[in-house]
Amino acid sequence: MKHFLQLVRAKNLVIILLTMIGVAFYLMKGNYYQKVDFHVIDYGLLIFSTMIIAAAGNVINDYFDVKADRINKPEKLILTRFMKPRWAILWHLTFNLIAFLIALYLSFKYSTLVFVFIHLISINLLWLYSVQLKRVLIISNLTIAFLTALVPLLSVFFFKVLNESDLPFSPYNQNSWSTNLNYSFIYFLAACAFIQNLAREINKDIHDVKGDLATHVTSLPIKIGKEKASFLTIFLIQLPLVLFIVSFYVFEWISVNKATMVLLLLSGAVNFASALIYLIKKDSTIVWINHLMKWSMFFGLICLFSNSI
Repeated sequence: MKHFLQLVRAKNLVIILLTMIGVAFYLMKGNYYQKVDFHVIDYGLLIFSTMIIAAAGNVINDYFDVKADRINKPEKLILTRFMKPRWAILWHLTFNLIAFLIALYLSFKYSTLVFVFIHLISINLLWLYSVQLKRVLIISNLTIAFLTALVPLLSVFFFKVLNESDLPFSPYNQNSWSTNLNYSFIYFLAACAFIQNLAREINKDIHDVKGDLATHVTSLPIKIGKEKASFLTIFLIQLPLVLFIVSFYVFEWISVNKATMVLLLLSGAVNFASALIYLIKKDSTIVWINHLMKWSMFFGLICLFSNSI
């Protein structure tokens, strides 16, 4: 069980779970003055399907990464050491099939193709990433960043489908009632998630140069060098703080309470501090930058709960 949980990246799946619960909590609590339609079982199925698609992607990625992982991180190698590779194929197919059936059910029930469409995009992108896209310069990093940002947006689509009606309004027809929720803060966090994970993927490539060279992967650090890739990583992780300042102070696009403001500023401070440390001692910072980004993303995740209290 331990090795299976490592294979599917159980910690990442928990983050997906907390993110989607957090979005629902924020939208329900932050709009208490409106009637918000919500179906807990269907939303639970949506969360479950999203988690197992991510798990399937992690499994198949490890299947095609065995050679590189023997070089980059032999101590974390699961397939061939603790599990036969054919099990990875079986888990990948099973998880994706279950997720697709859930998407079919949700799309049929709510008369929309959005869930099938997004699930198919996610399944195919993760497959393409494992077999081809990871070898394409910057596209691999953008793919993972996009799929990460898609998680909170999928929750937004669920609430939109349940609450926003395109039927002519009638006070006598409950199906025509439309609740227009404010999703701006979720969009803001999705943009931050995209930027942070793009930086994190580039940072991971910096550590995986040896394995990438052995498997003919053209990563950004190989193309432009580790130092320039490190500077790009440091630059990218400063952007969420800039985005917050512009969104909150300049355009007043989002509204946050004091607790959330502290968390967002703390997240930005962690990223800014890493930049300062990098200028002083480059090598040690690159080793720890991944951990610093995890703390930064953790603060962002907590904002979903703090901003609705």
